[in-house]
Amino acid sequence: MPRRRGPVGRIKRLWRALVLRASSSLTRRIVVLNLAGLFALLVGFLYLNQFREGLIDARVQSLFIQGEIIAGAIATSATVETDMIAIDPDRLLQMQAGETSGLGEDPPSSLEFSINPERVAPLVRHLVTPTRTRARVFDREGALLLDTRALYSRGDILRLDLPPVSEEATLAERAWNAVRRLFVREPAPTLQEIGPQNGRALTEVQRALMGGRASNVRINNRGETIVLVAVPIQRQRSVRGALLLSTQGGDIDQIIASERFALVQVFAVGALVMIVLSVLLAGTIAGPVRRLAEAAERVRRGIKSRQEIPDFTGRSDEIGHLSGALRDMTRALYNRIDAIESFAADVSHELKNPLTSLRSAVETLPRARTDESRGRLMSIIQHDVRRLDRLISDISDASRLDAELARSEAEPVDVARLLEAVVSLANDVRRPHEPVIAITVEPPARGGDGFMVLGHDSRLGQVIRNLIDNARSFSPPDASVRVAARRLPAQVEVVIEDDGPGIPPHALERVFERFYTDRPDQGFGQNSGLGLSISRQIVEAHRGEIIAENRPGPPDEEGEPTRLGARFIVRLPAAARDR
Repeated sequence: MPRRRGPVGRIKRLWRALVLRASSSLTRRIVVLNLAGLFALLVGFLYLNQFREGLIDARVQSLFIQGEIIAGAIATSATVETDMIAIDPDRLLQMQAGETSGLGEDPPSSLEFSINPERVAPLVRHLVTPTRTRARVFDREGALLLDTRALYSRGDILRLDLPPVSEEATLAERAWNAVRRLFVREPAPTLQEIGPQNGRALTEVQRALMGGRASNVRINNRGETIVLVAVPIQRQRSVRGALLLSTQGGDIDQIIASERFALVQVFAVGALVMIVLSVLLAGTIAGPVRRLAEAAERVRRGIKSRQEIPDFTGRSDEIGHLSGALRDMTRALYNRIDAIESFAADVSHELKNPLTSLRSAVETLPRARTDESRGRLMSIIQHDVRRLDRLISDISDASRLDAELARSEAEPVDVARLLEAVVSLANDVRRPHEPVIAITVEPPARGGDGFMVLGHDSRLGQVIRNLIDNARSFSPPDASVRVAARRLPAQVEVVIEDDGPGIPPHALERVFERFYTDRPDQGFGQNSGLGLSISRQIVEAHRGEIIAENRPGPPDEEGEPTRLGARFIVRLPAAARDR
């Protein structure tokens, strides 16, 4: 019993796998398209192949040679010097092969022929029997003298032609003939049976009686191909009659059908191989695509769990690229979700502090007994309100930044002109004793458009303003903030330096975190801590980078380098020059 279950189980598993693959629309399309191409190739072979024409030409040449031989033999053996021989038609029908009529003994009858049928019949029968060819002999008037289809030998049944009866093909034969005619570029004329006195109705016989040779291809009532060849029977350059040779109905069609059946067999084998290869090919495409689609659907629905996209990056084709892109997209999606959750937590924490302070001040205000206490509480309330206003403005700016950059189209921006405009405005609104902004633009080696980048001028201007304001806030009074720009081989670099205390080494990266601030010399709540975070977000959206470092000074007594100030470096990819 286990032996029987094993093969049956494997067959069932194979069937389920085939049904699963066939259920894929992509699999069906691949199979149908491949089979359509193969079928078109088969139809082209059946329509354009020269086998039928070559077979008919070869048969015509063979019949011409056979007809010349038979016509020569008839002209030699079946005529007499008097050119007129009398025979008895009833005696002719009763003769056996090899018998003679005894012309010297019997008186001539009223029917006289230029060709002696009594001598011709055995000869023609002997020559055409091995080739299964039908031969008909006509006299000079077109009357039928001899038809091998009516000849018989000893032991045969006598066959006589009845009046022609129209042989109608069956419905199946008519349908098959209609399909077969689709692959014949020039349909042949129909062959009509003629009576014994109507030989000249055939154009081939007419031409033979005029001394020429003729051939033609006709179709009988059953749709079978018949090849006819007519040659003259001549003696001493005088036409005594005509010999008409024709193939049996269905002989050529059987050969052509067998050849086309071989083509169909090759097509069947090719179709089977094509189906197997198409299913295998579709399995390498539809299967991974289906798994990727199912994983993407799970990612869409998997709110409480993190879904993993199947890894096909080991493949070097489009499926591998698609898998890598989906994995990167999913990873970026989860990172964005984490960032949103972290941002929401940070916003909640940052808003909660001033709100707590504000609530305490509001609750304490009614209990204040002196004007000084009430004034101090009102100052706290105003400070917290301004802080909330700054936080809400910066949070709103940060939240809509990605959407704004995604919607707007990047345009060429001249960084040098942008720096000049921002620095000029900053100097115009400078308060007394605030640092002066100095700008230096190094002339590019590539010409006037060396500082062009693709981006959004308003957002890039915001980055420069944030960095300048940050440098001013850490600089001592009446100091200077230096802004420099230069062109690198593939980037535009902007450097902003100050003379402040610098950045602690552990905070060189933390300064770009949201809500991070380290200003011990300033009051609490003076800054939201979002300026540098927003600046990095904008620069990275422009495919650039922003770096924070210290300006190193001479070493101190312990040999450690001192900090002369902070330096922020922004690098943006340069726009390609139009040629």
